[in-house]
Amino acid sequence: VASQETGPQGLAFNTDGTKMFVTGNSGDDVNEYALSTGFDVSTASFTDAFSVAPQELNPMGLAFNTDGTKMFVVGATGDDVNEYALTTGFDVSTASFTDSFSISAQETNPEGIAFNTDGTKMFIVGYNGDDVNEYALSTGFDVSTASFTDAFSVSAQDVRPEDLAFNADGTEMFVVGRDNGAVYEYTLTTGFDVSTASFNNSFSVTSQEATPTGLAFNTTGTKMFVVGYSGDDVNEYTIPAPLTLGTG
Repeated sequence: VASQETGPQGLAFNTDGTKMFVTGNSGDDVNEYALSTGFDVSTASFTDAFSVAPQELNPMGLAFNTDGTKMFVVGATGDDVNEYALTTGFDVSTASFTDSFSISAQETNPEGIAFNTDGTKMFIVGYNGDDVNEYALSTGFDVSTASFTDAFSVSAQDVRPEDLAFNADGTEMFVVGRDNGAVYEYTLTTGFDVSTASFNNSFSVTSQEATPTGLAFNTTGTKMFVVGYSGDDVNEYTIPAPLTLGTG
């Protein structure tokens, strides 16, 4: 992604993986790519970009609501989450700023952002507190209704957490860290409740990226994507599906 961004930070996809989005603090924008084959980065081509500089000069994390009509960018200059409305889902050329929510009371170096499925919970990871902060939204995907709930420390694994992601039901949380260059997996006994999280496993990505900054998965969890600014690229990984009794 170096032709568009030499400081890539955040990474996201649309539902079927035919669109990929990368944000960074070099261009201060969200770059949109089209993938002719869903979730196959080898088929990606640059489409468009949307500047977030009027709201944030150091954009880090990126997320969308389910249908792509809302986009969220968290940044380390304003220490807030900026919400944008898209008149056409997952088309950044149709984006316009809506609102913002400060998270400075919990984190002054926010790096990554994620939501639960219906947007009633928001999660921010950052390296000032080295933790994942959980927020409740009384109206789904409306950051103006957010309030802080709880936090979970990841400092035992990495003191420079950069981004996070969840599986579909929120029972698995993944955090990528640039201190050790790894993706860390946590198990949550209650879905999307970080107070129930415990460390499970880790996977090093240093062979591909020494300073990973962004993390995403496909919808089935069989593919993982990591972006970073050592290579200025998106690295794609295959995760074999676990065997199920009765399948042979």
